[in-house]
Amino acid sequence: MAEVGQRTTDFENEITEQGKAAAGRLAQALDTAKVKVQEGTVASAKATDRAIREHPYESLGVAFGVGVLIGVLIARR
Repeated sequence: MAEVGQRTTDFENEITEQGKAAAGRLAQALDTAKVKVQEGTVASAKATDRAIREHPYESLGVAFGVGVLIGVLIARR
């Protein structure tokens, strides 16, 4: 009976270690993904800012058009 208890304890320890290792890998993968998303977001924001500064009147026209379109769609309800 003691042998079964020892096997169970060994199995529990092994599963615990595997779970900790998997959690570590997952945390590292999430950190890597977070950094990539942040870098992409910053790059997109800079590109948008640059485009708006190079074409301010066109940007205003697009924003106005989108606003009118949204207003028309909301008013239809």
